[in-house]
Amino acid sequence: MGTAVIIGAGEGLSAALARKLHARGHKLLLAARNTGKLAELQAETGATMVTCDASEAADMEKVFAEADALEGPLDVAIYNPSARVRGGITDLDPAAVKSAVLITGYGAFLMAQQAAKRMIPQGKGAILFTGASAGVKGYPNSSTFAMGKFALRGLAQSLARELHPQGIHIGHFVIDGGIRNASRPERVETAENPDSMLDPDAIAESYLHFLDQPRSSWAWEIELRPWVEKF
Repeated sequence: MGTAVIIGAGEGLSAALARKLHARGHKLLLAARNTGKLAELQAETGATMVTCDASEAADMEKVFAEADALEGPLDVAIYNPSARVRGGITDLDPAAVKSAVLITGYGAFLMAQQAAKRMIPQGKGAILFTGASAGVKGYPNSSTFAMGKFALRGLAQSLARELHPQGIHIGHFVIDGGIRNASRPERVETAENPDSMLDPDAIAESYLHFLDQPRSSWAWEIELRPWVEKF
């Protein structure tokens, strides 16, 4: 196994992905705005940590330069960051909206560009994007998040058509529901509705299944939701 890069690393899904990729033998590079919060995960997985603002091209170049220094080729690159600015269209702060869209959409482009530069010459690799139902349907008072996630999904769909024929597997994961997280006590599951939130380990298993798909039957998008979620 070679190197796996996770942009926007944190607890929850990113940590679950890091542990599972580490168990498979990948060398890990985890990038985040605040890497100090990931000390336990670093100790557990032996990951290289890089501080990164995903919306800055220079920071993304630095991340992949660090990945180049690790042993083995770049196998997997995963983009998780997103930013929400809620509110009615007439109340939104344009500067905050710009920042959020840059993080959610433009940062994904920056990561994909750096990953593709390394994967195309080797003729293999996987670039995965963590999306949301907001990238498929817009919700009221959530136009900023919709813009970012629609951009992310469009990027993934375009790259799948461009890069699948070059041996690079592109994946977009529509996460339709809340992800179980101990730091979000406002979202509590009840005895009446067990498993009403997405288990990050279960989501991570779907990412790994995606990585294992034979190229004769590659998917480019998977939609995941808890059994009680309406759609």
